[in-house]
Amino acid sequence: MFKKKTHKPFTLKGRNIVLVLILALAVYLVSTGIYTVRESEQAVIQTFGKYTATTGPGLHVKLPWPIQEVTILQVQRTQKMELGYYQDDTGTYHSEEDDSLMITGDMNVVNIDFFMEWKISDPLKYLYASEEPEAILRNLLMASVRSVVGTKSIDDALTSGKYEIQNEVQDMMVEKLMENDIGVQVLDVKVNDSEPPTEEVAKAFRDVETAKQEMEMAINRAAEYRNRRLPEAKSQADRLVKDAEAYKASRVAEAEGLRDRYLAIYNEYKNFPEISRNRMYLEVLERTLPGIKVIVDESGEVSKYLPLQAGETLDNVVADQEAQQETSKGGK
Repeated sequence: MFKKKTHKPFTLKGRNIVLVLILALAVYLVSTGIYTVRESEQAVIQTFGKYTATTGPGLHVKLPWPIQEVTILQVQRTQKMELGYYQDDTGTYHSEEDDSLMITGDMNVVNIDFFMEWKISDPLKYLYASEEPEAILRNLLMASVRSVVGTKSIDDALTSGKYEIQNEVQDMMVEKLMENDIGVQVLDVKVNDSEPPTEEVAKAFRDVETAKQEMEMAINRAAEYRNRRLPEAKSQADRLVKDAEAYKASRVAEAEGLRDRYLAIYNEYKNFPEISRNRMYLEVLERTLPGIKVIVDESGEVSKYLPLQAGETLDNVVADQEAQQETSKGGK
């Protein structure tokens, strides 16, 4: 015979366990299904890991995990980012020279720190447009800072150019964030501090400045010497050119005069050869024997006579002239 199976009555202890489980489930559903968003926050809802909705401030309900997840972001909170230094948990500031040392446009080294304020502008893009938006933001800041400082002089970076530098960095950051669109917004960029680098680098910087000053002094001395010598050389060159031109003009004029004279003589000779021949003959006699007497008779024949005095003979005159020539040669 089979015995009839009997059920044990539901005891108080079993009911307590069920109540506890129901209560735990209720607590789980409430803790994972209800969330609160503050005034400065926005919540991004993901269903099975996919974006579903963005909710604003207030009390909201969602499906429990792992069906839905919520990520709450501080969209209205202004956040800060330092470049060139950092603050530890005790509030002490420390320098990061790898980020703060930069080369200026005039090939000098400067230690310059920056402080940037930013906030989340688009929660969805902040979460999904990039894997590490803050790392990208820091890299963009470093690239912008080095680009701007690299166009400025050391004096601008240390003194009056800080305001212009930080404005240009902020404008460049806004432009780069528009291109990358990672859901963040730059509010302000400040040059926190700028100074010459460590003593070793500062010494090298002073050496470079000294070399630059010496170079400028040498250039100025060379320019002064050039400015002093150049007008003198130009004046001398002008004088030589003018003298050469004057000599050229005189020689050309002289040559042209001789040419005209010879042409005139030639034309006269060609037109009247006999007369010209006689005239030239008489001119030569006049130059060589200035005391000679020339008589032209009626027939046109030319007779030549020396100017004999009374009682002189031709032989005596010739002898006297030879004696005078000998005497003049002996005196020389």
